[in-house]
Amino acid sequence: MFPHLSLISPAFHPNPNYKSMADFQFKKGTKVEISIDEEGFRGAWFSGTVIKPPTKNGKVLVEYETLLADENDSTPLREEVDLVQIRPIPPRESSRIFNLDEDVDAFHNDGWWEGVITQVLQNGEYSVYFRPNREQSDFKGSELRLHREWVRGKWVPPLHEEVVQPTSGKNAHEQKEEKLFSPGSLVEVSSDEDGFEGAWFAATIVEVIEGNRYLIEYKDLRTEDDTEFVREEVDKLHIRPCPPPAEKIDKFRLYEEVDALYNDGWWVGIISKVHRSKYAVYFKGTNEELEFKHGDLRLHQDWIGGKWV
Repeated sequence: MFPHLSLISPAFHPNPNYKSMADFQFKKGTKVEISIDEEGFRGAWFSGTVIKPPTKNGKVLVEYETLLADENDSTPLREEVDLVQIRPIPPRESSRIFNLDEDVDAFHNDGWWEGVITQVLQNGEYSVYFRPNREQSDFKGSELRLHREWVRGKWVPPLHEEVVQPTSGKNAHEQKEEKLFSPGSLVEVSSDEDGFEGAWFAATIVEVIEGNRYLIEYKDLRTEDDTEFVREEVDKLHIRPCPPPAEKIDKFRLYEEVDALYNDGWWVGIISKVHRSKYAVYFKGTNEELEFKHGDLRLHQDWIGGKWV
C-alpha cells in the first residue's frame, strides 16, 4: 500500500511557510517531523531530531527516529533536508472520537499519513482514504490523530482536549456543506490521475447525486472537439469551495507555498527563486521548476474541517 522503507518505530504533506519556520527555532536537539521529497511519500511525515540547525542556504541536518541508514544496519538515517521539509511535533488529544469526513493522520509504517475518514466502523475503528495513492485502509482510533497544519507559528486547528462525541443526524458541518455544494455553486475540483496531483480546476456544480457525488462542469476545460465544457461526476473527496481571496501580497517570499495558474488549473508549488519581476516555482509532483509572473500566483490555502487554512 505504501512505499517500503527501512524502519525503526514515531509522524507526512509539507506546509512550508518561511516566516513561521523562522519564528520557530530549530536548534540542535529539537524534536521535529520531516517530510520526504520523493515520489510516493506525499502527505507523510516522520519524526526526527535536529542534529545541526539551519544553514544560510536553508539546509538542516536531521536524524530520523523511524528510518535506518541501511536495512542491515541499526544506525538511524541522517540527511540534510530543506527548511520547508521540517516542522515542530504536532499536539495531540489524549482521547478523541472521530467523525465521518474528518481530516486525520494515520500512523502506518512508522510515519503519519494524511487521509480522510470515509467510514466509522465498530469497536472504535475507522476506514481512512489516502488520496495520493487512492487506497483505503482500516485503523484503530489510537492509530489516528486530527490532521493539523503548521501555519505562521501556530497549529491549525488548535489543540482541544475535550473528547469529540459522534454526531447523530446532520451536524453543522454537513449542513454547511449542503449549502456550499448546491447546484450552481462555484467550486474547485481535483483529480487523482497521474500527472494531475496537487492541481485544482474551477468548476460549477450542475447536480447533486446520491452517495456524496456531484455532476460538475469545468469552467476552462473543454471537450476534444472544443464544442462544450467538460462535465463529469466527482465525489466529495475531490471537491472544495473556491478559496477566498488571500491577503494582498506585494512580493512572495522564498520557500513560500503558493498555487500557480498553469494549464487551466491551480498547481501547488514552492517559491524556489525570487527574481525582479518573476518567480521560479518548484513542483514536487513533477520535479519541475517553472517561472511565473506575480499575477499568476496566489498564496496556497487548504480546506480543512470546513475552514480555509
